[in-house]
Amino acid sequence: MQKRVNTLGDILLPVSEIPESFFIQPKDLPKWKRVKGAKAIPRISKKTGKPYTYREGNVAFPDPTDKPSRTILTREGGNYITREKHAIYQNKRYRRLHPIELERLNGFPDNFTLCEGITDTQRAFFMGNALVVGAVECLAAQLAVFRE
Repeated sequence: MQKRVNTLGDILLPVSEIPESFFIQPKDLPKWKRVKGAKAIPRISKKTGKPYTYREGNVAFPDPTDKPSRTILTREGGNYITREKHAIYQNKRYRRLHPIELERLNGFPDNFTLCEGITDTQRAFFMGNALVVGAVECLAAQLAVFRE
């Protein structure tokens, strides 16, 4: 059984182990803040032709490291900016989560997805498609009780 994770901060690697490519460039911070922010955008329905307002709520930026993590989605990897991606503030810099950190959030061992020819973006995609090990273990334990 894996170590219990209570907060996002519990799974973070030391900043010295994070490659530079995971850090968010200062010039990109306004874009990150915009995509993570609340929006109300007037639109016209393609079906009915009537106007409506598309709304998105605020997503924390940066993600709080003293609280549980949000769900990992398949869009977590890569350098492109999206509201679903985790971004943290560590040692006075913003950065994305490393594949090892994503593995830890899902309860997998470090470097579980590290295979020859697999990119960090693909590793993040794998974790976005994975089930959380602890949740599966809890379900299996309950099923075992019913089986007895």
